[in-house]
Amino acid sequence: MTEPDQTPDALPPMTDDLAPLRGKTIVLVGLMGVGKSSVGRRLAGVLDLPFRDADNEVEAAAGRSISEIFAELGESAFRDGERRVIGRLLDEPPHVLATGGGAFVNPETRALINEKAVSVWLKADIELLARRVSRKDNRPLVRGKDPVAVLTELARVRNPAYAEAQVHVQTGDTPHGVAVEAILAALRAHYSSAHLSS
Repeated sequence: MTEPDQTPDALPPMTDDLAPLRGKTIVLVGLMGVGKSSVGRRLAGVLDLPFRDADNEVEAAAGRSISEIFAELGESAFRDGERRVIGRLLDEPPHVLATGGGAFVNPETRALINEKAVSVWLKADIELLARRVSRKDNRPLVRGKDPVAVLTELARVRNPAYAEAQVHVQTGDTPHGVAVEAILAALRAHYSSAHLSS
């Protein structure tokens, strides 16, 4: 089954009202399968910003896959490398950054993101996330387990941290373009309220 609405010509045109959204890095956080990478690429295209994927950057820095890092070094070593990589990326010019599901749970990483960027929590129903993560065998935390049970427990543990994101966006089983429009609307509202309170 293919992901919906993947064609590049479905991107909305860049407009003047999006220019203020390009001033800071936009960091997407949330559970695995919510679409941080796929939606993030489209969001970056709309805003004419570079797209970076923290998981890919961690793999490049470590010279091995995330599954190999987990298997050979453990999750704590992965989280330490992830924190360092995200810190480096946040010092780069504005871009859209997709993070791994556990990145924002780390208090140091979360504080750094909220200080240097705009954090956006992408939310979706557990059942939808479970269907998505079941399509691939590249998720160490759910391999060989019931994805609904794993994601339910992850949500219980991680949602309080995700709730500290500056912008919250509910997504569903819709084309990625719909999620991008929802993020843009939420970012406009965030910047508008920040401007009014300053």
